[in-house]
Amino acid sequence: MTDHALYRSHNHHDSRPHVVIVGGGFAGISAMESLAKAPVDITLIDRNGYHTFQPLLYQVAAGGLNPGDVTMSFRAIAARQPNVRFRHGNVVQVDTQEQVVTLHDDTKITYDYLFIATGVTANFFGIPGAQEHSHIIYTRRDALATRDHLFSRLETLAQSVGKEGEFNIVVVGGGATGVEVAGAMAEMAVEALPRAYPELDPNKIRVYLVEMGEELLAPFKERIRDYTAAALEKRRVILKLGTAVEEITDDEVVLSDGSHIASKSIIWCTGVTAPEDVKRWQLPQGPGGRVLIDPECRVVGFQNVFAGGDVSADTVEPLPQLAQPATQHGTHVAAQIERLLAGEPLEPFQYDNKGIMATITRNAAVAQLPGGQTGATCPGAGTSTSSSATCTPNKASANISARQTASRGIRAGAPVLMRARPTRKRLGRAGTAGWCGPVCCCSRRPG
Repeated sequence: MTDHALYRSHNHHDSRPHVVIVGGGFAGISAMESLAKAPVDITLIDRNGYHTFQPLLYQVAAGGLNPGDVTMSFRAIAARQPNVRFRHGNVVQVDTQEQVVTLHDDTKITYDYLFIATGVTANFFGIPGAQEHSHIIYTRRDALATRDHLFSRLETLAQSVGKEGEFNIVVVGGGATGVEVAGAMAEMAVEALPRAYPELDPNKIRVYLVEMGEELLAPFKERIRDYTAAALEKRRVILKLGTAVEEITDDEVVLSDGSHIASKSIIWCTGVTAPEDVKRWQLPQGPGGRVLIDPECRVVGFQNVFAGGDVSADTVEPLPQLAQPATQHGTHVAAQIERLLAGEPLEPFQYDNKGIMATITRNAAVAQLPGGQTGATCPGAGTSTSSSATCTPNKASANISARQTASRGIRAGAPVLMRARPTRKRLGRAGTAGWCGPVCCCSRRPG
């Protein structure tokens, strides 16, 4: 008996189509919830037992949030939807001819429709020592490992007062995640450590941000990029722009300009690639092993296999790897499955860009809306515009609505103080974006 047969016997819907969703991130949860009223049975498969709100993992790594603040049990999510069953496991093989996925324990699950939404992991681009000596922040486990490493290093320094050297934290990558990680680390060094570690000299704790491009936050307009660089430098982050990492050893980072940074604490925040398991599934692949999809979000060459979110690569119009496209992918795939069930033609995916945002520190963030409006918070805005105060499922949160912001008359390129209204929202039909407004940390993903 296959796992699917067991599933049907428990749910008394032997004749209903079976939708298998691999990956419970933004895209997977969005598809699952959008099929809540569809005449299908759904099996959600994930290697973890919990959904992770990935844009806030950097706060877990920096000690600003606990793991439970950014995770939610898949069992709790599935319990709200009668046609869903959660299966904890890692898919190691996909047989598209037999329409079967195989898990790590050799369990086989048949499907009528398959949605691949596994997400991605870090790409080290073959740089010597990068994978061996860097920390990444793609999962809860990664964030906790980074956090444990940083605080273990601090404890070592605290026990060596009088003979301790400098503690350099090197963040690689000047995208949204790199900026947020560098800002959080700098804030930790300046504000939190003097209280928690009074025996340490905060001037000996330095944060470097290394970016091979000439500017930070490349998707943003120049005014926003300049504001971000100035805000980080104000918080004593040392920027190394136009500089690539050549090698990482056990105790230093070697840069393309010939300089060396002594550090055992490197946080890698640049580049993505598909998980190794996905690369072995013999599906059409694009850059970084990501699965190629057609305009309807079907995997190229297949009628009933879809892919979405970061693991997918659009062959016509590449999309930014953000939470917004992932959530919209999930909703679209669910709609296409329902159209197939009804014998209707499929519709192409159309991305609705709601804007992008990046947090710099608790008191500073930047946003850029589709119409060209941009905004930046000012010191004194409080934590209301920070993603550290946004989108956590079990805390009062703050959100910034694109429509609300635009209605306040933000001029293109004008830094403004954006006020957010407090809200507490649950995981809604739109997926994990139900925790917040359309322009917040959901408007991007790590990487």
